[in-house]
Amino acid sequence: MSVMAKKKIRPEEALAYHSSGRKGKIEVVPTKPCSTQYELSLAYSPGVAEPCREIARDEELVYEYTAKGNLVAVISNGTAVLGLGNIGASASKPVMEGKGVLFKKFSDIDVFDIEIKTQDPDEFINTVANLEPTFGGINLEDIKSPECFYIEQELQRRMQIPVFHDDQHGTAIITGAALLNACEIQKKKTDEIIIVNSGGGAAAISCCRFYLLLGVKKENIYMCDEHGLIYPGREVGMNPFKQEFANGTGPATLADMMKIADLFLGLSIGGIVTEEMIASMPPNPIVFALANPDPEITYNDASSVRSDVIVATGRSDFPNQVNNVLGFPYIFRGALDVRAKAINDDMKLAAAFALADLAKSEPPESVLRAYGDETMRFGRSYIIPKPLDPRVLTTVAPAVARAAIDTGVARKIITDFEEYEHQLQARQGKAKQFVARVISGVVRRRVKKRLVLTDGEEPKVIRAAEIIVDEGIGIPILLGNRDKIENIARQLNVDAKPFEIIDTYSITNIEYARRLAQLRQRKGITLPEAQKMIRRRPYYGAMMVHMGDADGLLSGLNQRYDETVRPALEIIGTDSRYSRVAGMYILMTKRGDTLFFADTSITINPSAEELADIAMMTAEAAERFHVEPRIAMLSFSDFGTTRDDSVNKIHTAIDIVRKKRPHLVIDGEMQADTAIFPDKAQEQFPFSSVGGNATVLIFPELNSANIAYKLLMRVGEAEAVGPILVGIDKPVYILERDAGVQEIVNMAAICADEAMDKDLVELG
Repeated sequence: MSVMAKKKIRPEEALAYHSSGRKGKIEVVPTKPCSTQYELSLAYSPGVAEPCREIARDEELVYEYTAKGNLVAVISNGTAVLGLGNIGASASKPVMEGKGVLFKKFSDIDVFDIEIKTQDPDEFINTVANLEPTFGGINLEDIKSPECFYIEQELQRRMQIPVFHDDQHGTAIITGAALLNACEIQKKKTDEIIIVNSGGGAAAISCCRFYLLLGVKKENIYMCDEHGLIYPGREVGMNPFKQEFANGTGPATLADMMKIADLFLGLSIGGIVTEEMIASMPPNPIVFALANPDPEITYNDASSVRSDVIVATGRSDFPNQVNNVLGFPYIFRGALDVRAKAINDDMKLAAAFALADLAKSEPPESVLRAYGDETMRFGRSYIIPKPLDPRVLTTVAPAVARAAIDTGVARKIITDFEEYEHQLQARQGKAKQFVARVISGVVRRRVKKRLVLTDGEEPKVIRAAEIIVDEGIGIPILLGNRDKIENIARQLNVDAKPFEIIDTYSITNIEYARRLAQLRQRKGITLPEAQKMIRRRPYYGAMMVHMGDADGLLSGLNQRYDETVRPALEIIGTDSRYSRVAGMYILMTKRGDTLFFADTSITINPSAEELADIAMMTAEAAERFHVEPRIAMLSFSDFGTTRDDSVNKIHTAIDIVRKKRPHLVIDGEMQADTAIFPDKAQEQFPFSSVGGNATVLIFPELNSANIAYKLLMRVGEAEAVGPILVGIDKPVYILERDAGVQEIVNMAAICADEAMDKDLVELG
């Protein structure tokens, strides 16, 4: 178990964070161009009249012509803000802005935060209800109990869009998922467990109501507040909502009740549970100590008393963090995407079960890295997913959407949930969507290609191999020391049986050595030297592909790029149609473009003939990824504005391409903005066949290509897939030295996809 050190938040740093630069944490950004008079006319008068007329004719069209379908209001009156209490509407605004940031970051939902200056529940209700035309959903936040119950109930009755008080239902759903898994691990049944709650407020009451839906019996729930047990007939500190869970025969303290508690649910104040109280609980206890920032009992204190305890807190620096960000962004995402009229119990249950199931699957490497815990597995210290797990979006949102459709509250029906998941992945980044489509296509073809990974002793590669098998991407072959690989796999709790291991330390493949000597005999390589070379994994892997014992090669995690490329070029060689290979990156820009950059890694200063080959092989790769190649040959010059040898080289390359591949759209020389901005291209160079809509960008030499893609990634925030080697005779993929598990899996899928396509070409 790994516990991260928590960085102390200093008040001056927090204030500077919120006040520096543009004040606050959010801004409104237009989603349509508005830089010309014509675009201004479309955005506002007179063009805006057209969608207005359409919506007046059919109100449902507001979802087609406005942002309503992706817009949530985060609304508070500031009466119960975090642990600060009733601090007022204005003082609640930083929290509501923060909630907006979380909505956007985790599920790409836009938010307007609205702070209402009233503590009159009916005035608050009327104000919010009248906002219905603006929003696709309402997230109520930080409203004190018991008024929050009445406010939510009335708004749900009056409005035909989802209304969700996160302080009530968020904690209920997340702890519901934790409860399901904790009971499974501790071998307890939900209809038998006894729950003791400390709190009695909105979150506590909502959690207990939700647990009833999970099978917990009402007579097994005991609720305590600052006055002790809430029992029938108690008069002090009571309200109708507490009365709902009055239980027991008379007065009792929290310490008394802990002696019968299978689950302690803390939603109160820090430090009120002692180690002695934990020790008094029945065998295999479950402790949810969720007071923030200080839990009722710390994770370490509770764990030190009982080795059989499962502990969850609201803290990010300990295992099993109950964080509402696991719920609201994804619940609203699913609800908005089917234009739900409400968020009902079935949708909440779907979210809880989806979270519980997700915790049982292998966490992605990005999560392990973020939390510094390589041993994170389903068990006592991992009962719910981590907030930074990117799979929560594609797991919870579809589950919520399905439940909305099944229960009849959806206005829009999703019929293709696989496509819906691709759309969700696009919200996390276009590169994820791009690779997800490749993986989906590979798996659908049901052909298992043999993929050799030369860095087989790397833990990241072993984890990736497991995913490659589990997802049906291919058959991984790991090169390295067998004992070492199997030992690392055991430490990682990875089953190594489904993939092949070749111990290159103990095996001498004389057939490979002879073939290598034959291939390189005119380069001074003798059989004894070839036998030595074969012991080097990049050479062994390349020989496997060359000899047909593997369909694709992935290498380079621990070596320089050139050291990895060289064996592949010496053994596998280039496609017979081309003079050389090239390095390519696929970049997805924030504007929505998918651009193929080449050559980014191989040829320093290509000749005209080499440029032509680079253009044709990159265009071929674009077609393989179902992108129409429109090739721009880039330069510092636009169509003859300057004449020198570099420009003449480009013209010669274009002539070669047009003769060899007359169907390809190619033009140049042109500057980068001429290539990808239609306004400039059409205004200044209307004759250009590319017309500012280039998808393939061919750079005049390696310096400019390498600089351009790295700048676009870092400064332009473009997402990249690559590097991809094009022009080689068989699939070879050079991994970046800092590649993570998912990047290795992604490249394996692209490698398998190329191998399948090459089979089709050969059959054709």
